[in-house]
Amino acid sequence: MKSALLSYEPPRTLPAPRPPLSIADTGIPSDQLSHLMLKSIYGGEATGLQMADRMALPYSVIEPLVEQARIERLIEVRGASGTGTAGYRYMLTDLGRERTQGYFQINTYVGPTPVPLDQYVEFMRQMRAARGYVDRSRIANGFSNLIVDPDMLEQLGPAVNSGKAVFLYGPPGNGKTVLGEGMSRTLGGDMYVPHAMDVDGQIITVYDPINHELLEPEASNDGGEATGVVRMATQDRRWVRIKRPVVMVGGELTLAMLDLSFNNISKFYEGPLQLKANGGVFIVDDFGRQRMRPEDLLNRWIVPLESRVDFLTLHTGKKFQIPFDVLVVFATNLDPASLADEAFLRRIPYKIAVPDPTPDQFERIFELNCRRRNLKYHQVMVAYLQRRHYRPQNRPLRSCQPRDILDQVAALCRFRGHEPVITRELLDAACESYFLQQEEKSTSLKKRAIEPRRPE
Repeated sequence: MKSALLSYEPPRTLPAPRPPLSIADTGIPSDQLSHLMLKSIYGGEATGLQMADRMALPYSVIEPLVEQARIERLIEVRGASGTGTAGYRYMLTDLGRERTQGYFQINTYVGPTPVPLDQYVEFMRQMRAARGYVDRSRIANGFSNLIVDPDMLEQLGPAVNSGKAVFLYGPPGNGKTVLGEGMSRTLGGDMYVPHAMDVDGQIITVYDPINHELLEPEASNDGGEATGVVRMATQDRRWVRIKRPVVMVGGELTLAMLDLSFNNISKFYEGPLQLKANGGVFIVDDFGRQRMRPEDLLNRWIVPLESRVDFLTLHTGKKFQIPFDVLVVFATNLDPASLADEAFLRRIPYKIAVPDPTPDQFERIFELNCRRRNLKYHQVMVAYLQRRHYRPQNRPLRSCQPRDILDQVAALCRFRGHEPVITRELLDAACESYFLQQEEKSTSLKKRAIEPRRPE
């Protein structure tokens, strides 16, 4: 019988969006494209290819706009850096500069051409259909860098397949957040997101370098006309290729972060967190400790969790619908029943307890963290740690503690000027700093209270 890991097949990746071949293919009105083109050269000269590069479009698409701007005397040719109109250097005329200043009053967005809402919705639909399902081999591969109980994987796998919300609950320090990240690795593969999206002429930025990990550098057409022709036949550069996103929020989460953010100065929007997490995982860490009431967040997401679509509102009052293709993970060390009522808990079909590790799992986690830090592993040291610092105080084991204690050991060794090693003395020193000494004293006092006094 073949091992499950040997039969692992990576998730399928949806092909890159095809580049537009005409203005109509962009889905954006020609006047909006013309505004964006003129704003892109407001600061000085640019060749035709450079303008197209800044707009992330093939030059053949914007060439009619360039010619129209020349006819209207909004731009003028200041020289040539190559053959054909693509190599001409253009600059705004006085009339063009005045006109462009008016366009900046509408919005100050300059950059890749936005993708219309309908194209974004269709791409997300295709991506969801191409994702496939998670099986045992795929879930094992996604968590291969962690020590996870097989029974836990049996619960996490179906939860990932469902694409619905998951409650991970249990004592602090047992890796609930790490399990949420593992779900993203299980989904695996890569995907594409647009730099920006257009909704009725309003621009919403989607790509976020903080929450999105770029998989390939964004190319430039500045290298010459031949480069532009090659790229024109590959993919739509209005989209960027990223890893499946993992958006994580903690106590800083507010309701405003889940709605469109309109900048009154730039006059365009930043997409909300769940839009940036589309196609991936949204982890609400330490749920119940946010700056807003849990009920407010739950009420905000009752409809998206049920119907898999979300509704956003522009400052003009227009509402529009976007896909909610997000695996939402609520991680908490509080009792879920105290955070949500029955109606909401029904919409979170997977409620998975994350217990303390067993002594054997604790030992394996300790060994794994030793390997990651190039520390020589000694089983006897784990036995000493548990015998000296856990059992006498009846202290629970936590999955994060091997990592934290070993980090303290390594830091202490470097402070003393020698290579990190594990000794009893260093473990004692690390535990003295790591654990509350009040807990130690309390245990000691209780022990003394029950001991009979010796006669003097």
